[in-house]
Amino acid sequence: MVARHIRGDRRYPLVLMLEPLFRCNLACAGCGKIDYPDKVLNARLSVDECVGAALECGAPVVSVAGGEPLLHHEIDQIVSGLIKHKKFVYLCSNGLLLEKKLDLFKPSPYFTWQVHLDGGREEHDHAVSLPGTYDKAVSAIRAAKARGFRVNINCTLYSGAAPQKVAEFLDQVKALGVDGVTISPGYAYERAPDTEHFLNRRNTKLLFREVFQLGRGRGWNFTQSSMFLDFLAGNQSYRCTPWGNPTRNVFGWQRPCYLLGEGFAPSFKALMEETDWDSYGTGNYEKCANCMVHCGYEPTAVLDTLSHPLKAAAVALRGPRLDGPMAADIPLDGQRPARDVYAKVVEDGLKQIEAKGGAETLGSRRQRA
Repeated sequence: MVARHIRGDRRYPLVLMLEPLFRCNLACAGCGKIDYPDKVLNARLSVDECVGAALECGAPVVSVAGGEPLLHHEIDQIVSGLIKHKKFVYLCSNGLLLEKKLDLFKPSPYFTWQVHLDGGREEHDHAVSLPGTYDKAVSAIRAAKARGFRVNINCTLYSGAAPQKVAEFLDQVKALGVDGVTISPGYAYERAPDTEHFLNRRNTKLLFREVFQLGRGRGWNFTQSSMFLDFLAGNQSYRCTPWGNPTRNVFGWQRPCYLLGEGFAPSFKALMEETDWDSYGTGNYEKCANCMVHCGYEPTAVLDTLSHPLKAAAVALRGPRLDGPMAADIPLDGQRPARDVYAKVVEDGLKQIEAKGGAETLGSRRQRA
């Protein structure tokens, strides 16, 4: 990554977002990732397709998401295949199947569990619309740590999150011995069951300033760069870098980013060279107006760190600034209006699935889930 930056490469990936399936065993109110017909939900990427995407893309890190990846009956082979090529693999899971599947995996410096928890018991179970999920996830975390696995938490915050409750939750997961926390505001998926509880940019910054203020001296270990945390606190005027975390799923290479699916490219090269990147992002497109999510802005923060190491070092030493004026935000008056492309995306996606032999149905192979 440093070498490519020094060479002056304009666009290159940092993390591959790999979705080997969309099927999930939860139906979270704020999720817009699983609203597809059964033929799409039953489709799977093969082991070869997953490993091939990582090699084609070249990113050093692969985040295996979904859907729930542990529903994929070859997920262990996908992970081992990626590790064989020295990829750092973060396997995302809601934790419901994690203890059952632990025997399929081995601890490795290249492997980390990324468990989804959106707050304490009450907050998380409400967010995922299923009581008892928090306790199962915590039990799975303890089991994984007991076997020597690295475990991170992925936490998404929504409108109405109470800073004190967030602080208490971060204390709880620290006590669990997790290796780090990835924290971010939720993205306003247009097809999420609940679209009323997403944060706007102003409220995101105010919330994170309060949370970070409460965190002074409490030793929370965030996995993100100091510059991204400073951005969440309203101190950086960043534009997103959607090609930094490209997405490969059952449809192909998703345009333009992990959160927003408005088309697909047949190859990584086509994604990078043929996507109209200037049509997307805050200030350019209405659907991106309030986004401050890490998959788009963490690459920007990393690039800023490489370009301005002394500034980044100062922020890392003192932490995000939590008072005073915020950085100027991106004006929205020139953004193009949102387009409803869902039907076209699904139609084109189904053609891709059918072209490679049709979706694998849940009954076509014996599932080990």
